[in-house]
Amino acid sequence: MKSIVENAAPVDAEARKAIKPVICYPVETLPRPSMDIYKNARRNLTLVGEVLVPPRDAKCFTAPAGHFIRISSPDSPQVGDLNLWNADDLNERFYSGKTRALHGTHISTGDQLWGSFPNMRPIATVTHDTLDWYGWDEYGGSVHDIIGTRCDPYTNRLLKGDDYHYCCHSNLTRALADEKGISLEEAEPLVHDVLNVFMCTGFTADTHQYFMKTSPVRPGDYLELFAEINILGGLSACPGGDCGSSHSSDDAKCGPLKVEILKPEEGSLKGWQSPPPNAYSRTHGK
Repeated sequence: MKSIVENAAPVDAEARKAIKPVICYPVETLPRPSMDIYKNARRNLTLVGEVLVPPRDAKCFTAPAGHFIRISSPDSPQVGDLNLWNADDLNERFYSGKTRALHGTHISTGDQLWGSFPNMRPIATVTHDTLDWYGWDEYGGSVHDIIGTRCDPYTNRLLKGDDYHYCCHSNLTRALADEKGISLEEAEPLVHDVLNVFMCTGFTADTHQYFMKTSPVRPGDYLELFAEINILGGLSACPGGDCGSSHSSDDAKCGPLKVEILKPEEGSLKGWQSPPPNAYSRTHGK
């Protein structure tokens, strides 16, 4: 689907198009995590919690600051939609747009997941990714995207004209409502744009549309995050399964996802501290 062009190009159109791009947010001065600290800490981890997310459903989990969160696909290729909140204040949550602006459209080891305003600080760091070998394919696709917003029943209604209740948005809404003992109406506004774990996506070269393709995830592959703050997470096992054909329906073969919470050995995080809230004065020119 292409935009409708109604205006003739100016005489200097090619010159205007030839102007070189400028990176919006140069990250050379961005504080970077010490990956050596995480590498040392993850040498000796103890499993302290585990959640199995059923197919076409979602579950919540908690991870205290200083713990590792390992998300895996145990049985079959399966994509997951991940929400992260500050466990002590649900108004602070994963900010996919700013994470995308700082790190790019897809994330892997060393990238950080940033939280929302006004705290805007890293709330989790990617410490290991067994799919880092994938890189970028010939279609411009890569894994673990922060482009897509999550499949939802509202878009499905617009495109298909029917109601489907097991989109990731609905799954996460139910899971959060159950976890916090609140109504669906209270939970839904807290559900936010996701990290699409294991999902392989990009934009088409001709129409620039968001595409998905079969995830390369294998049983046992995992994405590992380090909780920089106390985390409440919500993970949906997408109804699209490996997202190789469709989503927002019962058509695709789906499997479970597993979340493991891992505690490092006492003293192994020497030099690490939980990031403080953003230092901006919040005066906004007043």
